[in-house]
Amino acid sequence: MDLKVGDVVEVRSEAEIRATLDERGELDGLPFMPEMAAYCGRRLTVHKVAHKLCDTQTRTGLRRMERAVHLTGARCDGSAHGGCQTNCSMYWKDAWIRRVGETPAQNAADPRLLPLLEVGTRKPDRPEHYSCQATELLRAAPACLPVRSMGQYVADVRTGNAGLRRTLHALLIGGFNRLQAVSTRVLPLRLRLKEGRRWGFLKPGLLGRTPTATLDLKPGELVRVRSKDEIMATLNERMENRGLGFEEEMARYCGTVTRVQSVVERCVDERTGELLTMKTPCVTLENVVCQGLHSLNCPREFVPFWREIWLERV
Repeated sequence: MDLKVGDVVEVRSEAEIRATLDERGELDGLPFMPEMAAYCGRRLTVHKVAHKLCDTQTRTGLRRMERAVHLTGARCDGSAHGGCQTNCSMYWKDAWIRRVGETPAQNAADPRLLPLLEVGTRKPDRPEHYSCQATELLRAAPACLPVRSMGQYVADVRTGNAGLRRTLHALLIGGFNRLQAVSTRVLPLRLRLKEGRRWGFLKPGLLGRTPTATLDLKPGELVRVRSKDEIMATLNERMENRGLGFEEEMARYCGTVTRVQSVVERCVDERTGELLTMKTPCVTLENVVCQGLHSLNCPREFVPFWREIWLERV
């Protein structure tokens, strides 16, 4: 469809979408989820063109996605997946949407879409575990996309995902991080730049157990993200606080003031599909997403989870 950021599209009817799906409720390995059915017939704006994504399951880098977009405001509410609160930006295949004004397809497909989709929310071999777009992304995007593939950066600019300056910035960070990864494998510690750390040079301050703090934050409360030094003092050698990771993209928000968006207690594990209940709830923040600058302009725009110890009330 050659869509670009800002284009207005209309989500096709249930009957049209049903005609594109296989017996698992998928197209090219990507599930059409029950949470998406509520958008049928609605007009939405293209937020990002999803021509690539970062692999957060096996950490292989970027993957190539074909013919898909993210739509503004269309995030998964987890209602069909045990109340998962990850709030993922959903993928929409070109076959599930059309340009405004395009004539609807005429077909005799069975319009009863929801029963098929509900079956597809569970793993076929492990029915106690969930299946969703996030858990199946490696099947939907099986091909790796190397850093040296220049076409992806052209696509970033051409589609409006990112401007030229931002794209060059992301490319330089990506190249630097690859060099740092090589240096950690072949050079002794004393010869590495900043100990071989990734751009941002975050250095955790603890070994072993990490501290906790309870603010009992509620949605709507005003908070400030603590400084890098304060947050680093709460992280172990794996850059985690009680199992929850802190990344360079999150460090870009240090010192900013925003509001609590939600308190997170449940999320689906992308690798296994298991619904996890957090021992200590964390929070998400309004208008705070992963911008993809440290992952070559990945357009997924994750909503990061924040420990309360990384925040302070304003």
